[in-house]
Amino acid sequence: MTAKQISCDYIYVTTSSRKQSQYLKPRRKYVGENLEAICKVQVVRRSDFHSVPVSAAYAQNTRTITVNCNNGQSLNRTLSELNKQTPAIVIVQGTCTEYVPIDGFESLTLRGQSGAAIQQPATNPHSNSYALSITGSQGITVSGLAVHSLPSVFSGIGIGAGSSQVPLQDVHVDGSWGVWVYEESQVWLVKVSVNITSGYAAISAFDKSDVHITGGLLERPSNGLFNAGVFVFSGHVTMQGMTIRDMQTGIDIYASGSVDLVNVNPVGGASLVVSGSRGQGVIVTNNSHATLAGSSITGGSHGGLVVANLSTIDVQPSSSLTLVSGNVPDLFCDTNSFITGTANLAGVPTVNCGNLRSGNTVPLP
Repeated sequence: MTAKQISCDYIYVTTSSRKQSQYLKPRRKYVGENLEAICKVQVVRRSDFHSVPVSAAYAQNTRTITVNCNNGQSLNRTLSELNKQTPAIVIVQGTCTEYVPIDGFESLTLRGQSGAAIQQPATNPHSNSYALSITGSQGITVSGLAVHSLPSVFSGIGIGAGSSQVPLQDVHVDGSWGVWVYEESQVWLVKVSVNITSGYAAISAFDKSDVHITGGLLERPSNGLFNAGVFVFSGHVTMQGMTIRDMQTGIDIYASGSVDLVNVNPVGGASLVVSGSRGQGVIVTNNSHATLAGSSITGGSHGGLVVANLSTIDVQPSSSLTLVSGNVPDLFCDTNSFITGTANLAGVPTVNCGNLRSGNTVPLP
């Protein structure tokens, strides 16, 4: 029986690159436990639209469950009783003091009501790495939740093992590291805030993972720790509307990582604001690259834009110039690295860099 013969609707998903489409599997229609048909998946680029229309059949088959942890219910126990391939919405109420693993799920939504939170327990007998862990999953949406972690875990939220189509929206994370994305996973962070109190970075992208950030705030308390707002190690991050303040390093890009600060979604506003870094505002090293547009990098104690070891920073034209000011110095590069597009910088930055280009490329034939 073909999808056409049973009027199997298309389910639309999005991907930011063709490479990531390898993680997209056909969504399946279930009637009870019997597989009725395999629906087709239409892959489209994120830039083509801002909403994700889902078939009527998909919506009708979605199960909704409410978990009230303040009344003794368990989010983890509820998830363990679900069919991982059947769409489900879990409404979370109260504070769930437990580790929450999401492994191998498709089309699952965790939706927190006002004040809902996942709190890491005081003990960690099974050596969990994350308070909330998402692995090997697709179409996982987390919204309206706070995640509180302790130094005994690696990070508050971990998303890995090729997980894709994972949007986190209006999520607050505090404690260890923040959000760690690894093993070629694909994540959207929309108005996510992180207050990091231990570990190194508030948001991290490793292992060729792809992270899209729209809006949000990354910060840390006044302490003696060395922290970064965003750490990109061989991953790719696209950012707009993010504010990073009072970190030692605003953005740390390393090992062929890349960051693009561009207008990907009108919700975000300005591309990036980095202020009051105790170290560098944006540091790009070891064959890595960053693209800035309409950003603000101010008050870095050890450099605003810093580029070294065969790396580049490109400042693109935008509706407003990129402000790099009040850093010591504003622009720094070694002899093997370049900063291009300096004509798109506002003001007169202080410079310790011999490889500046006013245009975005050298003159081309």
